[in-house]
Amino acid sequence: MADQRPPIRYSDSIETRPEGEDRAIEGIIASMTQETRTVAEREKHAVRASHAKASAVLKGTLTVLDGLPPELRQGLFANPGRHDVAVRLAQGPGEDLDDSVSTHRGMAIKVFGVEGEKLPGHENGQTQDFVLATGPVFPNADAAGFLTAIKGLEKGAGMPQGVKAAVSTVAGAVNKVVKAVTGGDSPLLDFFGHSPRHPLVDSYYSQAALRYGDHVAKIAAVPVSAGQAALGDDPLDTSKNPNTFRDATVDYFTREDAEFEIRVQLCTDLDSMPVEDASVEWPEEQSPYRAVARLRLPRQPAMSPARHAYMNERMSFRPAHSLAAHRPLGSLMRARLRTYAALAATRQRMNGTQPAEPRDISQIPD
Repeated sequence: MADQRPPIRYSDSIETRPEGEDRAIEGIIASMTQETRTVAEREKHAVRASHAKASAVLKGTLTVLDGLPPELRQGLFANPGRHDVAVRLAQGPGEDLDDSVSTHRGMAIKVFGVEGEKLPGHENGQTQDFVLATGPVFPNADAAGFLTAIKGLEKGAGMPQGVKAAVSTVAGAVNKVVKAVTGGDSPLLDFFGHSPRHPLVDSYYSQAALRYGDHVAKIAAVPVSAGQAALGDDPLDTSKNPNTFRDATVDYFTREDAEFEIRVQLCTDLDSMPVEDASVEWPEEQSPYRAVARLRLPRQPAMSPARHAYMNERMSFRPAHSLAAHRPLGSLMRARLRTYAALAATRQRMNGTQPAEPRDISQIPD
């Protein structure tokens, strides 16, 4: 039974910046920039420093539910209604690897027609971005911890793909044992060895906290359609096709719609549900995830060349594209606010492409 404590009230004092965080964030940017250059030298093209390989680029709608209780009627979700959205599904690595390397995955959502005060730098924007990934927590607590981890990933950027596939396989196998014993995934093992199941059966999480109007929350997208349930949880065979996940996702959208329930987990206790440590899972027995909206992705060409070129090369999804009411919180999010912009600028400069931040869905090619 869930704890009935009320959600805490948001205040600026919730965040506590540790000494040396700015240096850690600068180190993350430097390390991930070098990783981008290493991969670009090999592939003759700069790609995203994480979630480089798209499985689908999609258009859909986000419908905010009617009749939400006051604590859930916040920010984007304050009023029932429908918004156009663009969604990008992708594999985790910052390089275009064969799908035998099955790591964590991402879902990026850009919501259009969003009114209200925006974060600095996004004042003229009409969008709200949510950047989600598989697993309810991040493997590292904060910017300093992520810097240590990213230096290892930078060194591994030049390793042969076969080695990375072997690491992914071993991590996935060990994670199965951990899950059987503990009932849950190991965030670090899942990061490197995610089950090679269909991308549309995964749930996706903000992992770190964000402001939720008067409160503080984490957000998730959970698959709920019958078509997705029918896909099952069994691993896909990635041994013969380097683009197994993309092809499976594109094939699905030729015949079925997909739907995710957008759910929010409100913070009710800062000790057991910390904002500054993204590696701590907030206990659902204290505060369960609760539905606030439906994300519907209808049948469509899920990887058209024109749309892929626009959404992959020119468009970006960033935590900084946000309402003030959904400001990202905590050390990991503060790092993301700076690194996403810096890395996108580096990638687009290397490729000679012009950035684009669409104001409505019609600007995204079909």
